[in-house]
Amino acid sequence: MELRSVEELMDLLHACRGTRVAPDRDRPPVDLHDHALRTAALLRRGRPADKELQVAGLVQPVGGLLWPGDPAARADHAAHAVRALLGERVSRLVRRCPRRDDSDDLDDDLLTLRQATEEGRTAGFDAGVLEDWRTVLHLLAARNSRLGAVD
Repeated sequence: MELRSVEELMDLLHACRGTRVAPDRDRPPVDLHDHALRTAALLRRGRPADKELQVAGLVQPVGGLLWPGDPAARADHAAHAVRALLGERVSRLVRRCPRRDDSDDLDDDLLTLRQATEEGRTAGFDAGVLEDWRTVLHLLAARNSRLGAVD
């Protein structure tokens, strides 16, 4: 599946609300929607100018909603789903974030995303609402759309 509009992406992210996933047996399950908002908010605080990194943290749960099961496969599907809409960098970050077998090849962006993802599981703060991200998603989509035609 390839997302064609910000509205489709927003609908999927809204659908994540209440979906709980346990990353492994050692940790309690997290609500995908809340975790995505906390992760993106942490990235916004740490790297306020890097919208692509923030959005990569926000859209990670799309794979868990559409393709439950193996985290690596979910990440691949999520990366494919957002590539055309949000660009290659967001797609690459989403694909590589859950993988632990590439520790020799970590760039600063991926390390920052992984740290925010981990901290977002336990952070207890108000991360705002999904609607706060609509403008950023539209800006990235406009920058990355094939023909400049974005909803």
